[in-house]
Amino acid sequence: MNYAALLLPDFSLILAGYLICRFTPLDRGIWHPVERLVYYFLFPILLFLSIVKTPINIGEASSLIAAGLLLSAGGIAASWLLPHLPLLGHRIEPRDHAGAAQIAFRFNSYIALALAARLAGETGLQIVAILIGVCVPLINVAAVWPMARHNDSHMLRELARNPLIIATVTGLAFNLAGLTLPGWLTPSLQRVGSTAVPLGLMAVGAGMQWGSLQTSRLLSAGVLGIRHLVMPLWAWLLARLLGLDPAQATILIAFAALPTASSCYVLAVEMGYRGPYVAGLITLSHIVALASLPVALGLLT
Repeated sequence: MNYAALLLPDFSLILAGYLICRFTPLDRGIWHPVERLVYYFLFPILLFLSIVKTPINIGEASSLIAAGLLLSAGGIAASWLLPHLPLLGHRIEPRDHAGAAQIAFRFNSYIALALAARLAGETGLQIVAILIGVCVPLINVAAVWPMARHNDSHMLRELARNPLIIATVTGLAFNLAGLTLPGWLTPSLQRVGSTAVPLGLMAVGAGMQWGSLQTSRLLSAGVLGIRHLVMPLWAWLLARLLGLDPAQATILIAFAALPTASSCYVLAVEMGYRGPYVAGLITLSHIVALASLPVALGLLT
């Protein structure tokens, strides 16, 4: 499989945002409202649709659901432990860690869907839809929690009003209740949601400053190491321990090796953290994924 071709559209949109922001009149004054539009409206709709479109049968998919939750929990725990590691933790600035920890466990859902379809067809799409449905609420709460805590704000209030968490929890409840969207509404929501990823990736490029990565090298290595090394190995171990079938195991490992989510940048900016630094990490994650995806799938599966 040509992973470079799979990731090329995302790279192209990040590069386009970078060039447009720096070499045209569409500078930062234009992109901040775009970031808010993606964060408060477009991406919540995309998340909701990705969760509700495939019914989740908890009984039939119990092992896969457990694997997804344990995979996410492992990535969250590893990223949160970074500031507490001997000889390393005191060299990580706590506020930078709060904004960047999400890089380690969030994932690019569009690439997840495209990769699953190529690896296992319709079965792969169903498997990855279940993983998205059960993992997204947990990882969004985990992404918001440290940032809310370091902002000295009321954490439960921040979680309750976060649009990404509202969308994913609502979508999961909608799915588990067996509800379906009206046929006349779905196409309109799909068109709105489909704009979230390209605009979000271009906003990442517009906000990127490579120099900001020089100030937190250990943190950068830590979160990217968890995202692209620890997570695939943990997925491989979970697949063996839980006895997943070959298709489930392959999709779980691919899921664990994905580049991080473009919405990490928008979330960090909206909560008052170093957006340019997080944007640089997102770009690096997509570059590293060119190697981590084939290694994970070739060696672990």
